[in-house]
Amino acid sequence: MSQPQNNKRHLITVTNPRSPVSEAFRALRTNIDFSSVDEQIQVLMVTSSGPEEGKSTVTANLAAAYAQSDKKVVLIDADLRKPTGHRTFSLSNRYGLSSLLSQQAEMSNVIQESGVPNLSVITSGPIPPNPAEMLASNRMSHVLQELRQQFDIILVDTPPLLAVTDAQLMASKSDGVIMVVSYGKVKRDIAAKAKGNLDRVGAKMLGVVLNNVKRKASEGYYYYYYGN
Repeated sequence: MSQPQNNKRHLITVTNPRSPVSEAFRALRTNIDFSSVDEQIQVLMVTSSGPEEGKSTVTANLAAAYAQSDKKVVLIDADLRKPTGHRTFSLSNRYGLSSLLSQQAEMSNVIQESGVPNLSVITSGPIPPNPAEMLASNRMSHVLQELRQQFDIILVDTPPLLAVTDAQLMASKSDGVIMVVSYGKVKRDIAAKAKGNLDRVGAKMLGVVLNNVKRKASEGYYYYYYGN
């Protein structure tokens, strides 16, 4: 049984758009838009150095923030190992990105409405035996190219950088990369190693989101963006 109320609580930009956290996501959106003067940022990848840093929650809220600015947005759950996007939006995961890449489904079969205006979602689909090869494939490049024609912003949620090579493979196909770092949890050298992995594939690093920074007891946690 789906539990939309429990899952949608992660989308604070939707449930409480006036909160300081939602404002931080709008600021992140604005900073990304201004981060590249000469080239348009259309395919944006979000990753982290390790697990449980909040990258999927950041990606979903950033996607909603873009959708609220009247952009046509699609969020792709490209974490083909431990996907969460279908649970966040209470969607079926019978077909998704893996189905599309293995040519078991058409594009029209895997794009789902999120329940948030202007925001569509492509869930991961069934977990495949070869996720890295799928993301590195020419088929993945063609999928992104097709989505560029349909959407203004394409947000891609990938596995952590230091766990597997998936994020590095996707970074080379993206216009820009945001790395989520859990404040006080990840050591500087670990984050630097993760960034080094991106540098080696020529990824365009747009900045870092510090997650779980406590501002005031009354405000809870928020997200902070800074550039290189």
